[in-house]
Amino acid sequence: MGNSVRAWHPSVPYVREVLHATFQDHSYPSHTHDDWTVLLIDERAVTYDLDRTRHQATPQSITLLPPHVPHDGRSAVGGRSFRKRVLYLSEEWLPATAANAAVTHPMLTDRRVVTAVTGIHAALSSPGDALAAECGVLALRDAVRTRLGAPPSAERDAPLARRLREMLDDRLSESFTIADAARVLGVHPSHLVRAFSTAYGIAPYRYVTGRRVDRARRLLLDGLPASEAAAKAGFHDQSHLTRHFKRVLGITPGAFTG
Repeated sequence: MGNSVRAWHPSVPYVREVLHATFQDHSYPSHTHDDWTVLLIDERAVTYDLDRTRHQATPQSITLLPPHVPHDGRSAVGGRSFRKRVLYLSEEWLPATAANAAVTHPMLTDRRVVTAVTGIHAALSSPGDALAAECGVLALRDAVRTRLGAPPSAERDAPLARRLREMLDDRLSESFTIADAARVLGVHPSHLVRAFSTAYGIAPYRYVTGRRVDRARRLLLDGLPASEAAAKAGFHDQSHLTRHFKRVLGITPGAFTG
């Protein structure tokens, strides 16, 4: 099988690097990162030492490695390959106080955490879904903080949620980030997503996608070709529109107007 690696820098706040890799015969020597490392094992298992303590990363769990703490890594079974996906998230993604808890308990098996990480990778692999990836990273932040014993505030903030909704409606066909909106509104991006999701029962990216599908639907009924409707509604391209149109409405744009 050999070793194969795909890595890239997505334009998503907090995400410094994404790595998808299969290793047949590679062992990582002890090293550190400047970032939080979020490790998802897709096949087999990896044994690693974190701060001189032995651990094992397995499928259906997430391993969280804090910045600046030495760790290594190797296949848990000699001579057998392992497949992994990794998010490198900037140091400020979590408060510094989370590092000690992560060193003690680096494995996260909570289904909410695993689902968030797989969703982030899916969004990062899909052109046009950067907002979904960003919301996923912020939701993961809340889930990890809860798991590490520092849950975020559950205080409701309906006025803030309303202001974000108005901003999303005004910029529906534009590319933007939650981080941009948070700077304008003077709050942390994580709090902004949490306030919106609590108030409306839907994450901001799902709200935006639904509104864009609705706009594209009307444009298609007005006779615009799918490629033009996609651009005017804010989708990355026609295939991006088609994928979300089918997910929301159950049919493709072509079948909708056919």
